[in-house]
Amino acid sequence: MKPVFSIIAPIYNEEDCLPLLYERVKGVMDQTGEPWELILVDDGSRDKSNEIILSLNKKDERVKPVIFARNFGHQIAVTAGLDYSQGDAVVVIDADLQDPPEVILELIAKWREGYEVVYAVRAEREGESWFKKITASMFYRIIFRITDVNIPLDTGDFRLLDRKMVNVMNQMREKHRFLRGMSSWVGFKQVGVSYKRAARFAGSTKYPFKKMLKLALNAITSFSYFPLQVATYFGFIAAGLSILTIPVVIIMRAIGSQNFLGQASTLIAVLFLGGVQLISLGILGEYIGRIYDEVKGRPLYVVRQAPEKENSPEQA
Repeated sequence: MKPVFSIIAPIYNEEDCLPLLYERVKGVMDQTGEPWELILVDDGSRDKSNEIILSLNKKDERVKPVIFARNFGHQIAVTAGLDYSQGDAVVVIDADLQDPPEVILELIAKWREGYEVVYAVRAEREGESWFKKITASMFYRIIFRITDVNIPLDTGDFRLLDRKMVNVMNQMREKHRFLRGMSSWVGFKQVGVSYKRAARFAGSTKYPFKKMLKLALNAITSFSYFPLQVATYFGFIAAGLSILTIPVVIIMRAIGSQNFLGQASTLIAVLFLGGVQLISLGILGEYIGRIYDEVKGRPLYVVRQAPEKENSPEQA
C-alpha cells in the first residue's frame, strides 16, 4: 500500500539513537491511522548503524533502508530520502531526537489545513553550549539578511513537505545544497510551528563549527551575490582612499613635510591593496569552484542498497 506519510532521517554514526528513534516515530505515526514509511539514509556510518537499520527493516517493512557507498554529507542524505520517498507528505527529521517526533502530529495538522510546507521553529534549545546558541543565532540572521530568499529564522531541516514541493525540489540537482533555502525559494503556502528542541539523546553533534561554517558558505553562495558585491565595495573604497590621498601627499610634499618620506607608507598601501585583491580573488574562487563542481555532472550520491522503485534516482 502506498504510504501517505514518509519520514526521512539521515543517519551518520547514530547506533545509540536508532532503536528509540524507530519506537518513537512508530508510536507517533500509528496514531495517524494512515500508512507510512520511515526512510533511514545511512550516510557512510562507521559504527553499527548500518546493521541496525537493516535489522529494523527485517522487523518492520515500513522501514526503508537507503545505504550510501560512502559519506556524502547531511544535505545529500536528506536529498536521497526525498528521492526515494513515496508519501503525499514528507517529513524530514534528525536521528538524534533533538527534534521530537511527537511534533510531527502538529506538522500534519497544519498540512491538513492546506499548507504545503510546515517548518518547525526552534523556540528553545536544550543541551547546547552558549557558543553553539550564539553562532546558530548569528547564522540564521546573517543568512536571512543577505540571501535573496526569505528563509525563516531559527528553522532547521525539520519540516513537512507536500508532494508538490518534493517533486519540484527533486528536480533541483545542484551539488552544494542548502535545503531550507531551496524550500523557501520554491514557494507554495508555508507556515511555522514552534517547538522546544531537546538535548541530543546520545552521541556527539554531527554539525561542529567547521561544518556549520561550510553550510553557511553553501547557503550564501547558493542564494546571494552579496560576497561578490562586498569585493566590489572593497575595490571602490580602496580606489576612493587612493584618490583622496593623492592631493594630501602633494600638499604635504609642497610644504616640506617629512610624514610621507620613506617606504613605510608605500608598503602599507601596497599591503592594503594586495589584501583587498586576495580577498576578492578568494570570493571569486568560491563561486568558480561551485561552477566547476556543477559542470562535472557527477551524481549527487551513490547507493549500495536501496528500495526498488520506478524511475529510480541516481544509483550505482
